[in-house]
Amino acid sequence: MDDLEFRLHLKIDIVQLDLWIEQGWLIPETSGGQRQFRDADVARARLILDLMANMGVNEAGVDVVMELVDELHGLRGTMGKLMTAISKQERDVQHRLFESLEEIDRL
Repeated sequence: MDDLEFRLHLKIDIVQLDLWIEQGWLIPETSGGQRQFRDADVARARLILDLMANMGVNEAGVDVVMELVDELHGLRGTMGKLMTAISKQERDVQHRLFESLEEIDRL
């Protein structure tokens, strides 16, 4: 969705949106000089709104939460790559890897 649709959908003004982009909390794609927002951007913006409006979290707190969300997303991607790599191994190697992971989980 474009800039205007995004702002109308979330009921935010241009100043708010520009601040969030400046802070790095939202990183819209640019197409033909226009900002484009994805569903993930909508979800992030809703989280920001919820943190600030409903939970009273300040900008520094939102910054920490958004960094954690980004780290979690990165870890999820890494876990997916690990599972793909494990699935390409022979069954006995897979079994030993999963046993090792279970041991780590118990610690």
